[in-house]
Amino acid sequence: MKISIITATFNSAATVRDTIESVLGQTHQDWELIIKDGGSRDNTLSICSHYTDERIRIIATPDKGIYDAMNQGIEAATGDVIGVLNSDDFYYDNTVLADIAKAIEEGADATCGNLHFVDANDTSKVVRTWIGSPYESFRKGWHPAHPTFYAKREFFEKYGAFDITYDVSADFELMLRFIEKHGAKVQYLNRVMVKMRQGGESTGSIKNIIKGNKNIIRAFKKNDIPVPAFYTLRRLVPKAWNVVETKIGINNKYTK
Repeated sequence: MKISIITATFNSAATVRDTIESVLGQTHQDWELIIKDGGSRDNTLSICSHYTDERIRIIATPDKGIYDAMNQGIEAATGDVIGVLNSDDFYYDNTVLADIAKAIEEGADATCGNLHFVDANDTSKVVRTWIGSPYESFRKGWHPAHPTFYAKREFFEKYGAFDITYDVSADFELMLRFIEKHGAKVQYLNRVMVKMRQGGESTGSIKNIIKGNKNIIRAFKKNDIPVPAFYTLRRLVPKAWNVVETKIGINNKYTK
């Protein structure tokens, strides 16, 4: 089973080597890594070009932001399964892809799991942990951690990729569309799959969390899924508190 991994880069020289090395170290060898660069002005492309493995492809073309870059990578993908590994993230260990492949081979349409947020300067230091769970319905506040979400390519082909009108939370909308609207069977892997350096687009500030929640309400409406009463409040309070705890140095677990 071939797994396509999409990595969008832009001035990612400080971190992209960790990303690539974590893919190269996987025990599951049937993969391709598509690096989509949006015009880096540092030595990102030089670092990426250093790797001569034929499974690594570099696409250096203009894009309209990270979700458009991911879409270009998805369009170029040839694997049976597609997932995203951000250029400042890396796999937790060398069996992540093997576990994903096993779940899909056993009948799942998609996978999700647990996620470590780590200190940007010391990746051995876990800042907080996203602990996932089996499917419970998005309307109850459940959704996968997107860096752990891998889905069959046929879902991208049938139902589309990321909606780039969402400046943040396009990943939420895609997972909502695949799982809740179109019934993708998602297998929860009760293990840490990815280490993510702290400070992403949708989790780095309370301002972006508020913006993300507005987009999430729009995602429900777009997909004709009723939004439960107080849904935004139920999501916003724990996420905002996690940002505060992180800023004052309290290690915590964020459970979905």
